[in-house]
Amino acid sequence: MKFTKMHGLGNDFIVVDGLVETIVEAELPDLARRACDRHFGVGADGIILALPSDKADFRMRLINSDGSEAEHCGNGIRVMAKLVHDRGHTQASRITVETIGRINVLDLNTEDGKVETVRVDMAEPIFDRGRIPMTGPAEEEAIEVPLEVGGRTLGFSCISMGNPHAVTFVEDVDAFPVETLGPLVEHHPVFPRRTNVEFIQVLGPAELRMRVWERGAGITLACGTGACASLVAAARTGRSGRHATVHLPGGDLLIEWSDDNHVYMTGPAVEVFQGELI
Repeated sequence: MKFTKMHGLGNDFIVVDGLVETIVEAELPDLARRACDRHFGVGADGIILALPSDKADFRMRLINSDGSEAEHCGNGIRVMAKLVHDRGHTQASRITVETIGRINVLDLNTEDGKVETVRVDMAEPIFDRGRIPMTGPAEEEAIEVPLEVGGRTLGFSCISMGNPHAVTFVEDVDAFPVETLGPLVEHHPVFPRRTNVEFIQVLGPAELRMRVWERGAGITLACGTGACASLVAAARTGRSGRHATVHLPGGDLLIEWSDDNHVYMTGPAVEVFQGELI
């Protein structure tokens, strides 16, 4: 099966053009675990599948490196958009992409016929516990709720951007024990489907620094949905405005929580190389 190695700010993926390649559903979890292994495989945070859709222009699936499937991925949807455009499946500057539970609108910015950056309408943030999902009263919000992890109590604002996120604010994110506390929060019993975890340092009203522990992948260099959830959490708790540059280890994303209540994310998409899985 042929693939393209791609990344969005270092959040890297094995991207398969399912509009051309034959995909065996039952093999996907094991394939992801083997191919994403950074010592014995290609190495990636997950496998992205570009697929046909009867609801949108295209459909995206993401299989995490542990074999689980994610509902959404902000960096992944940008690289998938680059693939379908640069491989000639579309020449439109605006496309729609189906993910689990939603249709995403993407604006493609090109240079010399190739996609360089993508602006994604990430839809409206979800605050209800029942839809994140999170235990507790289904319609109640979980803003700055205390959770005990690793012998300490941290306040988390929990939001869904099509997938679950738990955001906490710290004074020095570079020195914070993300590697230790990230998995404890991911698997905390309050999150029945686990969660992505964002650790945020506020640099100013329009500037955030972020590290992330991704559900099913661990520490990654960037997380697009996580950056969106973090900006929403910062704005909702009065720590920032509704527009901010989010600095991630892999680079920067521009996030805006617009007056229409939609969150918009703009960032790059990069092709690294092509290969074949055998």
